[in-house]
Amino acid sequence: FRSGKYVYKPIMNQTCCPQYTIRCQALRFQTSKSHKKVLKKMLKFISKGDVSKVASEEEPMDSHIEDVVACDFAYRSESHVSQSELTPLTVDHTGGVENEEKDAGEAKGEVNVQQMESGSLQICADKDTPAPGEPSRSAKIAHAPPKPVLEGKGANVSKPPCRKAKDIRKERKLQKLLQNQMCALEGSQLQADQVLLLQNSKSKTNQPKTIEDFVFVSLPDDAQHKLEVRLVPVSFEDPQFKSSFNQSATLFAKYQMAIHKDTPSDCGENEFTRFLCDSPLEAENAPNGPECGYGSFHQQYWLDGKIIAVGVIDILPYCVSSVYLYYDPDYSFLSLGVYSALREIAFTRQLHEKAPDLCFYYMGFYIHSCPKMRYKGQYRPSDLLCPETYVWTPIEQCLPLLEHSKYCRFNQDVKAIDEGRIKELGRVRVLHKRTVMPYSVYKKRRKGPSDEASVQQYASLVGQTCSERMLLFRS
Repeated sequence: FRSGKYVYKPIMNQTCCPQYTIRCQALRFQTSKSHKKVLKKMLKFISKGDVSKVASEEEPMDSHIEDVVACDFAYRSESHVSQSELTPLTVDHTGGVENEEKDAGEAKGEVNVQQMESGSLQICADKDTPAPGEPSRSAKIAHAPPKPVLEGKGANVSKPPCRKAKDIRKERKLQKLLQNQMCALEGSQLQADQVLLLQNSKSKTNQPKTIEDFVFVSLPDDAQHKLEVRLVPVSFEDPQFKSSFNQSATLFAKYQMAIHKDTPSDCGENEFTRFLCDSPLEAENAPNGPECGYGSFHQQYWLDGKIIAVGVIDILPYCVSSVYLYYDPDYSFLSLGVYSALREIAFTRQLHEKAPDLCFYYMGFYIHSCPKMRYKGQYRPSDLLCPETYVWTPIEQCLPLLEHSKYCRFNQDVKAIDEGRIKELGRVRVLHKRTVMPYSVYKKRRKGPSDEASVQQYASLVGQTCSERMLLFRS
């Protein structure tokens, strides 16, 4: 976890709330129903100016906690459906309902109307699909079927005898088949082309929408609002960052005081700079990297010429890492926490086109023991990092373990060990009196009691590779 120039690593088996590193596989990401709802809400607001505020004033991310886990043991908040959200079933709607249901349910030979727990109606379509021109069978819901004509005593002999519906359907099917054959003789090639076009359009229609379909959709010319997302390098030498600094810092203070109840002294410009502008990363432009380069950035969300949210991100060779988000509380009805995360996933996928190795979206820590922090689990597919072997494990496999214990080893191979563990303590790099040296040299020069235990603990936390890249300061 990065905070300014500081990088933290929790001691997982000792902390009260274990924090597991979580990453989303951005290339395979699929939007959930709640994600689509947020994206559509933003599009509706931008294009039409519609505002649908929620009753509670909770953070946008927290409002989607009920969709965190899509598995059997999941924590799920009880969903409440308002009466205004329920559409009554009328005769005008039955045609549309039947079209949705007739392909899905061909199990029963009658129309069943079942009252569901949510208050909506479920309709099971008739087993036999009505022939063209035949009245919709869903009309049985509103109108009682006509009484059949009985033969024998009291029967109306002037009317033709009642024919079985099965025979009528067979006859109509035969007529339709003959008609199709005639059409085939007249214009077989034309018909084949039409069928192919129909199949192609149907297959495209049935394909689920990608996140790009929502994020990069073209808006009407008369859209009520304009939303622009700008990627700005975190550098006072950058003109865009410098010109927007005051507005960005003011928004940060507004957010911190409203959402996290900070005092003005806790979120001044100095605190903002130290927390979200300072970074240990140096900007770098690699030939095979993204056009924006690697480093720390602010992704600014400009609505009608005003910043309403800022996502602080690090762009690295293998991932986009989400550091922090702050937004204008006046626009909390847009669920900017969820919306910005979805935009960052889409951005990661964009960067991948130029930098093939960049394919993950890091969301910081997943804290299962804190209900408000479980929302990160709804971005699927995602993985958690095993705290003992440092192997990525699908979150679906981790959650049952976390139900029983807040600290878990996710790797089920008991023989597996951390391949990057410290092996040679003497190779740890030390900075002593402005001189870089291996720990084996420093140990001989050191005067006083041994500090090997603390160096060993440091090396075990960062691993062999990082211990030889980083400098351990010794006074």
